[in-house]
Amino acid sequence: MLGVFSSSIVSPPDELVAAGSRTPSPKMTAAALRKRFEEKNPSAVSVEVGEHVQLAYTHHNESPFQPRSFAVKDEVFCLFEGALDNLGNLRQQYGLAKSVNEVLLVIEAYKALRDRAPYPANHVVGHLSGSFAFIVFDKSTSTLFVASDQYGKVPLYWGITADGYVAFADDAELLNGACGKSLASFPQGCFYSTAVGGLMCYENPKNKITAVPANEEEIWGATFKVEGPVVAARQ
Repeated sequence: MLGVFSSSIVSPPDELVAAGSRTPSPKMTAAALRKRFEEKNPSAVSVEVGEHVQLAYTHHNESPFQPRSFAVKDEVFCLFEGALDNLGNLRQQYGLAKSVNEVLLVIEAYKALRDRAPYPANHVVGHLSGSFAFIVFDKSTSTLFVASDQYGKVPLYWGITADGYVAFADDAELLNGACGKSLASFPQGCFYSTAVGGLMCYENPKNKITAVPANEEEIWGATFKVEGPVVAARQ
């Protein structure tokens, strides 16, 4: 899956900008990145949301245990990869039909977060159990919400393209060719929200997240780590 967002939606993280500046490397534009994704995955489905957001996904080389899905409801777009172990309980919690799958569940959870303020964002993601990574874009508010499970079972990466777009994908090789050293693995157990102002650990929301410069031989420019004592996740 691939999500690409202009700087009008999300400001490029300083740590990734710095990583790319330390070791300049070839990059490509956001449009070229999406084209490369489509060429690499002939069955890919691509969606443009206005002028500033590009989403794409494919079922090619998909794991049967971590399927990819896409849905749109009430101007909320979601790309989801993985499976939730507690999907049945979450359907009951949110009052949803038994036919609702993971991607629709995440949309409803996001809408609850958006509409029931000050409902903490870390509670929404902290209640999800299983292997997952997802990208949510709310067109009505131009809000981006991205998250990865606490063990990083579904790979997720983020980087900055040649024209300053922030890209998220489950394919490190794809982003490496587009983002150069302005690239990092998205930290497990964390979420990124433009509504709350950046990156946060949902298990330990008070803990600071820092970016450590990577070694020259690594494809990453930086590695994000959660600092401080570990507190048990909210059940």
